Amino acid sequence: MENKLSLYNTLTRKVEQFIPNEDGKVAMYTCGPTVYHFAHIGNLRSYIMEDLLEKTLRYIGYDVKRVMNITDVGHLSSDADTGEDKMLKGARREHKTVMEIADFYTKAFFNDCDKLNIKKPDVVEPATNCVPEFIHMIETLIEKGYAYENGGNIYFDTAKLKAYYVLSGQSEKELLVGVREDVDEDANKKNKSDFVLWFTKSKFDAQELKWDSPWGVGYPGWHIECSCISMKHLGEYMDIHCGGVDNIFPHHTNEIAQSEAYLGHKWCNYWFHVHHLNDKSGKISKSKGDFLTISLLESKGYDPTVYRLFCLQSHYRKPLEFSYEVLDNMSVAYDKLIKKIGTLDKSGAIDQKKFDLYKEQFEAALCDDLNSSMAVTILYDLLKDEMSDATKYALAESFDKVLSLNLTTAHATRKADNTIDTELEQYVIAKIEERKAAKKEKDFAKADAIRSELLEKGIVLEDTREGVKWKKA
Repeated sequence: MENKLSLYNTLTRKVEQFIPNEDGKVAMYTCGPTVYHFAHIGNLRSYIMEDLLEKTLRYIGYDVKRVMNITDVGHLSSDADTGEDKMLKGARREHKTVMEIADFYTKAFFNDCDKLNIKKPDVVEPATNCVPEFIHMIETLIEKGYAYENGGNIYFDTAKLKAYYVLSGQSEKELLVGVREDVDEDANKKNKSDFVLWFTKSKFDAQELKWDSPWGVGYPGWHIECSCISMKHLGEYMDIHCGGVDNIFPHHTNEIAQSEAYLGHKWCNYWFHVHHLNDKSGKISKSKGDFLTISLLESKGYDPTVYRLFCLQSHYRKPLEFSYEVLDNMSVAYDKLIKKIGTLDKSGAIDQKKFDLYKEQFEAALCDDLNSSMAVTILYDLLKDEMSDATKYALAESFDKVLSLNLTTAHATRKADNTIDTELEQYVIAKIEERKAAKKEKDFAKADAIRSELLEKGIVLEDTREGVKWKKA
């Protein structure tokens, strides 16, 4: 590998050369979704950039094993057990069971990922599959003196650690009031920063998912999930752990605490965090304003790939501001880009020197702390270069293994879609004329049959003063 990958490591707060534990192989973990609702586009920005990281690692020659959890139990908004249980909230909202909610929104999440060309991780593990692993880790932490029971719950004792705040680099006071909006007091804790490993006493009497444990019937705390699931599939040493910046404290901080206390050695070498997506009013979330989802963008006529390009044009460590005006501009740019590539003449010889030169530049941009905007700029640069169309096409095809923007397929697909739309329009117009003639002959049964036939094909007719209008259902 000629290009050496450098990444900003949240743990050390500096850009470092990436060196995996095992030569040529990468153990990578991604915090997955809490499947109580649709993912909003702010969530999906993180997954796009994590996907870019994984594909970059593969592109430059690494063998990557990537694991993701699915939080389908017990994600409270507070360790004090005073916030909402998000899964229970979703079940009550839709009058379904927690597992029905989890199944529906897990499928919806991966459907959004498919639309954004986000590769599915090699391993996806729901938390509900791993309760025995959670219990085993908690038992070990108690035996080692890192956990205690109080008020029916099991807590991790952060006072036993020399450097609990190693990941964030902030003071306890800053973290308690500055980052979390929902920190509550828990009288059962020895220290304010202690966190729950297992609940047996909960305010949620309607909690559907509970398991037997040595401490009574209950359910796991949120933070224990990722530690156990990653170790189950990646072993005791991990190379890269990914998530959004809002995971740094308390989630990832608590993961490090419990994992290294359990293992007795350093757990993960590199921590990769993606910054927030904002709008003019601040961070985009599910709880305020227009609930921005990929489906909503599609309903407004945007190709999901345009949103991926929008994210790639900004560095993952910088806040990104969303607006429809910017997305409109990005949509125009994307249309021009795929048309340019789609009309290239693929026949002819490839200029290997040019190919190697641009591929090296592309890799160098990605290896510079995942500089995706520069990588996209290099794509634009090569299209302006005076080299053969075949070379340009081959480079675009190669780059798209990482960018995943449908660079060499989108133009042909859109042309085919336009052809289908033209044929459909001609068919509908002919049927409208046929229906008009039937009504003129007072054959209303035939006219109704034509309306029904079109409706079955997803076409709705509207009789107006200006004539018959039609639209897709």
